[in-house]
Amino acid sequence: MDVTELLPSRLYVLGFPVGQVYLWRGDDGLTLVDTGLPGSAPAIAAALRGLGHRPGDVRRVLLTHHHVDHAGSAAEIAGWGEVTVHAHAADAPVVRGAASGAPIRFTGDWERALYEQVHADLPDVPAPPVEVARELGDGDVIDLGGEEAVALAAPGHTAGSVAFHLPGARVLFTGDTIARAPGGEVMPGVFNADPAAAAVSMRRQLELDVRVTCFGHGAPLVT
Repeated sequence: MDVTELLPSRLYVLGFPVGQVYLWRGDDGLTLVDTGLPGSAPAIAAALRGLGHRPGDVRRVLLTHHHVDHAGSAAEIAGWGEVTVHAHAADAPVVRGAASGAPIRFTGDWERALYEQVHADLPDVPAPPVEVARELGDGDVIDLGGEEAVALAAPGHTAGSVAFHLPGARVLFTGDTIARAPGGEVMPGVFNADPAAAAVSMRRQLELDVRVTCFGHGAPLVT
């Protein structure tokens, strides 16, 4: 796992072989945006210690959606201390283990083949269930300890996909609603439950004033 500073002393990306976890340093402790695959918690804890923190300094987890490569370690991290798990109301039942997510609507054989390739080595099970202490709706504001994050409902990848916009810092966490290709191109996210809704959600985010865009997959974009 690689740790890269994106904003001095504030924002870091923890890069895993599959997906990314983002760390925001607030005045009251730490916020994690997504948690990686199951089993990622020890590596995340090691990264926090490397930055001079303890796992118990995590105050909140913001989940962009329920997929196992994003919510997979939320349950373990929630056990580190006083950690509030946030998820959109539409995905919260899936995160809690009380419901199943909608199936993917593949747009062609190419996407189905890509899905099979990407998921060949991933767990074929949901993320371990965890209690969602705060269910989010569009426009809800989350205090990150001196910085506000606005939850932007971004349905399409999942019914409850949500992006997080920090207007003061001009940072956007897209989850899997938008991705970045290995060549650097910004592209729509793939493997969507509702491709038409996903396209609308992407267009909405592209209208925001952002200097750092943090994708669920692909290198962050700093402008």
